[in-house]
Parts: sequence; C-alpha cells; structure tokens
Amino acid sequence: MSSIEVANVEASKEQPLNLMVSFIEQEALEKMEEIETRANEEFVIEKGRLVEQNMEKIDTYYERKLKQVDIQQKIQASNAFNQARLECLRAREQHLEDVLLEAEKNLETISSDDGRYPEATIVCRQKDVDLVKGLVGECLDEVEKASGVRTAITIEQNIFLSPESAGGVEASSQGGKIKVSSTLESRLRLIADQIVPQVRTALFGSNPNRRFFD
Repeated sequence: MSSIEVANVEASKEQPLNLMVSFIEQEALEKMEEIETRANEEFVIEKGRLVEQNMEKIDTYYERKLKQVDIQQKIQASNAFNQARLECLRAREQHLEDVLLEAEKNLETISSDDGRYPEATIVCRQKDVDLVKGLVGECLDEVEKASGVRTAITIEQNIFLSPESAGGVEASSQGGKIKVSSTLESRLRLIADQIVPQVRTALFGSNPNRRFFD
C-alpha cells in the first residue's frame, strides 16, 4: 500500500473523531451560555428582591419615624396649649384681683363722701310696695353702720317692675345716671357663670376629660 493510500485511510479514521470533538465543544459552549444566562437572570431576580426588601425596610423605618415626630408634635402642641391656658387663667385672676382692689379703694372714697349719694329711688313690683316700705328703715340702718352715710330713699309710686318679675328691687341715683339692679333675675344672671359648671355636673355627671375648672 502506497503512502498516499495510508494517508487517506488515516484521514478517514480521524474525520469522525474531529466531528465528535466539534460537537462536544459546541454542546459545552451552548451549556456554558445557558448557565451564564440563567445565572444572570437569577442575579437580576435576587437583586430585585433584595432591593424591594430593603426599600420596604426603609419605608417602614421612616414611617415609624414620621409617626414618632407626629406624636411628639401633638404632645408639644398640647403642652403649649395647656401652658397658654394656665397663663390666661392666671392673668384673668390677676386682673380680677386688681379690679376688686380698685373697687375697694373706690368704696373707701365713696363712703367718706357724705354728699355723693344723698338720695336714691327704689322701684319694685306694685304688690311689693308695702313690703319694701317695711324693710327700708332696717336696710338704711345697716348701710349707715357699714358706711357712716345716711341716704334718703324714695319708693317709686308710679313706675313698677313687671308683674311677671320674680321680685327684688332696682335702685337709681343722680337722676338715673347710676342704677343698681337687685332683682332675683339679675342676681341669677350674675351668678350664672359660677353655677353653670356645678349644674352641668349635677345633671350630667363630671367630665373625666376636663382638666380645667373656671
């Protein structure tokens, strides 16, 4: 057998082997690409999951922080309101005390002026005229003891309180420039602001949420 024939025989034997090697290499390359693609997909999925998970943690953290800030702001606002309310109450009490002190000084001045209110006129219900006449002398004695001033009282005979009035009197002096109402209705209105909280409590019970009492 010639050398050419031997070479052809060897070549025919190597051809299937080369094809097999090429097939294996191609299959390995495809497998590697498949693994790489799958790995990339899994990486993207895992990355997205981690990002979403951490975003949820961040949202939860800041949501909790915002709630804490909101609660703190409400507490501070409530404290500021309560402090302002207390300061307002203290200022009102101080103003009331100042007014009462000024009134006391004026009373001292009035009581020392014998000619300030020498005469006064009293109006009452028509049916109470006789009753008032009987009480005037005793009342004037008490006023004189307290102030040292004796006032002349005139009981109005032409003008009367409404028959629907519950009773009491209205006094005036200096031609009506100064008037004092001491009817039962006016006295009730005078104390209304003071007794309303007590009446409310008596009717409806105490309010557990109320922190201030006027």
